[in-house]
Amino acid sequence: MKTVGIDIGSLSTKIVLLDDNNKIKNYKIARSTHNFQKIGHQLFNQIMSEENLQRKDVFIMSTGYGRHTIDIADQKVTEITAHAKGVLYFFPEATSVIDIGGQDSKAILISSKTKSPIDFQMNDKCAAGTGRFLEVMANALEVPIEKLGDLALRSKKPESISSTCTVFAESEVISLFAQGAKKEDIAAGIHKSIARRVASMAKRISVKPQLIFCGGVAKNPAMKVFLENELEFKIKIPQFGNNLDAPQITGALGAALIAREKV
Repeated sequence: MKTVGIDIGSLSTKIVLLDDNNKIKNYKIARSTHNFQKIGHQLFNQIMSEENLQRKDVFIMSTGYGRHTIDIADQKVTEITAHAKGVLYFFPEATSVIDIGGQDSKAILISSKTKSPIDFQMNDKCAAGTGRFLEVMANALEVPIEKLGDLALRSKKPESISSTCTVFAESEVISLFAQGAKKEDIAAGIHKSIARRVASMAKRISVKPQLIFCGGVAKNPAMKVFLENELEFKIKIPQFGNNLDAPQITGALGAALIAREKV
């Protein structure tokens, strides 16, 4: 029996199908929209059709913000456990995880002995320090979200973004732009602000190398650079082949791996 992990995030839904040897056979990513169950079913049906599989051929584990909405799941697992498991697939010696998703960010500490989470910190009360924050700021700068990171890396003198609230930070960005600040310097200031907030949260549980950075925001090249500056050590990002989606499907992958243990 093959296993499937479905990670229902607040902004995006990810699904991973593993083959009998725990290799990633297929995966899908889509915007979650307001109907978690509908998008989860759509992605699942797409994979089943592409792989010529039926529901009885797979064991499904759901995780993430909307994991309780997926009625086709056999079992559910927290995103903390799923992300730790997914990260260890890529980096067996990982000791720490930073996951920046659409509307929350997490820092996880992994036991070197049990390979299980032993502590975590989570920011789920405010969009600041998340992917949604970056989307709002990119819109304020009139820059496509996928180009914001490259723009920030061109900066020589990042602007200071002091507001910790997304609404006020957006006003601050618009004000800086109106005063003649360069877009790349504002973009760098935005990334630095997020990195400072996330690193501060991660330090509370004493994260250390090997630290793995995952979540959709890990696909942004500037976030890795600014996080490393704040933490003062190098971090790693999951990858398989030349695929850029690896950091975003870590939770779904972990859920599928945990499903394998249940089968």
